[in-house]
Amino acid sequence: MAQQYKRILVPIDGSREAELAFKKAVAVTQRNGDDAELHLLHVVDTRAFQNISSFDTTMVEQVTETAKKTLDKYAAEAKEAGVKCEYSIEYGAPKSIIAQEVPKELNTDLIMIGATGLNAVERLLIGSVTEYVTRAAVCDVLVVRTDLANKPVSAKEGAQATNKK
Repeated sequence: MAQQYKRILVPIDGSREAELAFKKAVAVTQRNGDDAELHLLHVVDTRAFQNISSFDTTMVEQVTETAKKTLDKYAAEAKEAGVKCEYSIEYGAPKSIIAQEVPKELNTDLIMIGATGLNAVERLLIGSVTEYVTRAAVCDVLVVRTDLANKPVSAKEGAQATNKK
């Protein structure tokens, strides 16, 4: 009997890597039957706003609105492909929310996450969300490093795609 994933979670942060993970997750959800569901997640890292002395709730509202537009677009694309798709926007520390909190809440059995876009020094200093999720997740994790044709996406190409947004 083949392993089937029924509840697939994809963290979306607007990066090229997250887009690749989303596209592959749609395909995996389609292959896992009619009762498989895709859940998109964006985490607004509220820690990023703690050091801003003139903190204003409009900043969080703007970030949330941008995330909502992105998630609406992805959810519509998934539904157009015949996939059941929902999304949520959470606030806090992305690492624990993606690896533990939301997967427990949704009974997720697979997290599909884009490979990190950080270089070695950035990973050392701030740590990669992807790296943490692979170590601490409460379910299976698939790190997406290639496009739909399973061709590696160069770091340069991924950075260019991300910078164009």
